[in-house]
Amino acid sequence: MKLFTDFKSYNDYIGLNKPLDNDIDVGYYDPPNMLLKSEAVMVDFYRISIKINFKSKIAPTDKPINAVFFNSPELVLTTGWDVEPTYTGMYLQLSKKIIEENRFLFKTYLDYGQHEALYLTEEEIEEISAVFKLMIKYYESDKKHFAVILSYVNVLVSLVEAFYKRQFSTDPKQYNHIISDFQQSLIDYYNQPVSQIPNVQYFADKLGLTANYLGDIVKHFTQKSPLETIHEFVISKAKELLEQNPKMKTAEVAYELGFEYPNYFSKFFKKQVNLTPKEYRLKLVQINTKTSS
Repeated sequence: MKLFTDFKSYNDYIGLNKPLDNDIDVGYYDPPNMLLKSEAVMVDFYRISIKINFKSKIAPTDKPINAVFFNSPELVLTTGWDVEPTYTGMYLQLSKKIIEENRFLFKTYLDYGQHEALYLTEEEIEEISAVFKLMIKYYESDKKHFAVILSYVNVLVSLVEAFYKRQFSTDPKQYNHIISDFQQSLIDYYNQPVSQIPNVQYFADKLGLTANYLGDIVKHFTQKSPLETIHEFVISKAKELLEQNPKMKTAEVAYELGFEYPNYFSKFFKKQVNLTPKEYRLKLVQINTKTSS
């Protein structure tokens, strides 16, 4: 496997122009003069790649596609690539340093490369191409325009966000299994003895997804984040235990649900229900007394 830690070595390998900056690199693809087949590759920086009329020999499709592809430092292209030299497109390369220093500009899509590309309509291609044209204009001029380039990067990422929402809504059936698998994994988790409250990363790992991707899919289709869903389920289980086991102490309920400290459970319950576990039980007693009288 080839590992590339900087733009220059990667560009030399693939046949792209020499980068003008160590933190941001923008350019156009020229497939006839590029490496069309490679071994396994990992780049230790972020890449956003727009490819038009793209056709891969490794994952062949009926017709060429227009799509945005993402690569993050954690992503290994185990099979490399083997592509037809007929596509056009643009690329944006971002160092880990620039991502960390400007995290507020970026959404979660940079790790989507592990799951799905963003397929573009003709109109979306025109919009992204217009942004790239301006970005390259300032990139190839003076470095004092660095802030302007970052602004265009932000515009590009915002367009990607809008286009992904369109893609999610175009064929919701293909995402249904992610929602149902997440919900079932949550049920399964509490059908066994537990020692801690699960987090989003736990379920993402179980489903073979990144936490960002799982979060965006769940949020888009349920209007609730995975964390909100987990919390709601925990509260539902807590209420069930408090109602069905009147002799069960609050601490025992806390441990049953995976809380390490009972006082954390009480604070969590109070925040979600606006009552402490003890107050919730007293309210149940009052309601039952009124019902029976």
